[in-house]
Amino acid sequence: MIGNFIADHIRGNKYEMYSKEIQQGIFLHREIDTFTDAHPIVRKSKRRLHERYGHYDGVIIDIFYDHFLARNWDNYSTIPLEVYTQSVYNLFEKESDNLPEKSQQFIKYMIEYDILFNYKLEEGIQQVLNGMNSRTKGKSQMNLAIEDLQLYNKELEEDFTIFFEDLRNFCNQKLLEISQTTL
Repeated sequence: MIGNFIADHIRGNKYEMYSKEIQQGIFLHREIDTFTDAHPIVRKSKRRLHERYGHYDGVIIDIFYDHFLARNWDNYSTIPLEVYTQSVYNLFEKESDNLPEKSQQFIKYMIEYDILFNYKLEEGIQQVLNGMNSRTKGKSQMNLAIEDLQLYNKELEEDFTIFFEDLRNFCNQKLLEISQTTL
């Protein structure tokens, strides 16, 4: 989980400074990114948003898919969402000092605003989109994407459901492959 979380903040071979388990998480995250970018359902979802948001469409779809996962959490886990999110926050806080600075900053933000749980709510998604829009100095107009979530909610949730099942199967296979390699 730690490796998957910090992967976007690890460049090149800097993963080598981490334990084998964290390295495996980093590699899994990279494989997930490649799989997701090439998946026809994700591309279909992105096309709905591309005209308005251009290359930010993928970031927005990622946020929307997180929303559908949190909203439908009970379909995927027997652990209640609030229990799961607290355990994730506890793990990240415990390991924070050993993580990249950007990851440490994001952990503080995630916990302060209870991002993982609040992905379940449209208000939580709006908050994330507002933050992303601020990071792009308003250029992305991601703050408007909540309108698209409402407009295409049924279609996007159907896309997510199909994609997530494919992703789960892909991850199970990749985890098996990664665990069998020596790093």
